[in-house]
Amino acid sequence: MKMLICDDDQMSLRALEFQFKREGYEIIKAVDGRVASKILSENEDIDVMITDVFMPHVSGLELITYARRTLQRLFPIIVVSRANIDDNINFALDLGADAYMIKPFNLEELSRIVNNLLNE
Repeated sequence: MKMLICDDDQMSLRALEFQFKREGYEIIKAVDGRVASKILSENEDIDVMITDVFMPHVSGLELITYARRTLQRLFPIIVVSRANIDDNINFALDLGADAYMIKPFNLEELSRIVNNLLNE
């Protein structure tokens, strides 16, 4: 399984990479939304994406729109963000995110969410 992780916070990026590599995922990392957009356009075999909301150049919300509307990708998208505002959460879900977790989050819980979404 191939996972794209998008986060400008290096600590979060490393923690997510460590967790999901340990579970056998092939990890592709992006430190901003522009890099993530390029990766998405060049890789049709991504199975799941985890993204932060606030990133340089292209936000996580714009990235969700790009994946869902422009590229018409159907893989699960999980948002992880410090933004604990109902409007942000609802907007992300309306754009096509499948789940939204508030930072700091429990890696085991995130892993369960990812696995549940992939097994639906």
